[in-house]
Amino acid sequence: MDCGRGEVEFVGAIRRALETVCTISEDQCSTLREHFELLVRWNRRMNLTSIRDPLEMIERHYCESVFLGAHLPEVEITVVDVGSGAGFPGIGAAVMRPRARVTLVESNQKKVAFLKEATRNVGNIRVLGRRAEDVGERFDWLISRAVAWGDLPMLGEHVALLASEPAPEFPWREKVRLPWGDRRVLLMGEVPRGTAK
Repeated sequence: MDCGRGEVEFVGAIRRALETVCTISEDQCSTLREHFELLVRWNRRMNLTSIRDPLEMIERHYCESVFLGAHLPEVEITVVDVGSGAGFPGIGAAVMRPRARVTLVESNQKKVAFLKEATRNVGNIRVLGRRAEDVGERFDWLISRAVAWGDLPMLGEHVALLASEPAPEFPWREKVRLPWGDRRVLLMGEVPRGTAK
């Protein structure tokens, strides 16, 4: 894939990958394409993602993030993406759910600079350059991709333990297999009221 001809190829690739999964509009594709092109450019100077193959990048980063976003409620909600890195899965969640207010939390300041530049034209995203435990806000949904449960201080130790073992007070939904690959799943659960910060 020639990233210099990114629009047609990115849009075609993401539409093909998502055709049996969900519907994505031209505007949504355009927003994701802009992010992708900036990611490819910045990734040459700093390590935002270890994935270098553009098609794998589209599938692993963009399609999986869109897949998660498509599983969020279509209502006004607040979402925090902890350890957002290059913006995954928060960018897909924000694009798929424009009524959601998505906060990308990232402590690495170089990645924060990228996130601010990459989301400048995405009205329902804000970027916080700090550690998750320093955020001090409440959110309806917490999403994360590259962070272990035990490292999610916003959940607290009690919920982190519940996440690793079945418990009636922490209701997990049925695992949803990702359409790409055979060992990746989307895991969703509800934090008991009064547990999350």
